[in-house]
Amino acid sequence: VQLQASGGGLVQAGGSLRLSCAASGLTFENSAMGWFRQAPGKELEFVAGIGWSGLSTNYADSVKGRFTFSRDNAKNTVYLQMDSLKSEDTAVYYCAGRDFGFPATVAGDYKYWGQGTQVTVSS
Repeated sequence: VQLQASGGGLVQAGGSLRLSCAASGLTFENSAMGWFRQAPGKELEFVAGIGWSGLSTNYADSVKGRFTFSRDNAKNTVYLQMDSLKSEDTAVYYCAGRDFGFPATVAGDYKYWGQGTQVTVSS
């Protein structure tokens, strides 16, 4: 299984970025996916999760209303649209997948992980 995350970069506060994660080697349409992030000196934290169909999503309180998680099962890809970015969103963002169709908020519930993509928000 491979999860390839992309789309990170440097953006000013208030700006937007869209992260993508392309999956291969797993039954994508049956797999819930998630995004986690880790800022320097901090623990890995849950950002967002999405169920197999895309109809079920959940978000950390810190990003709710600003981030939107979606998926395209035809392309085996998930997307995290990040708007109204803040300096505290600066972190390495990791895409994760699991063999179950329902999203989870705990990192240990995800079996597959991507390499991470850096998001830096300047104030």
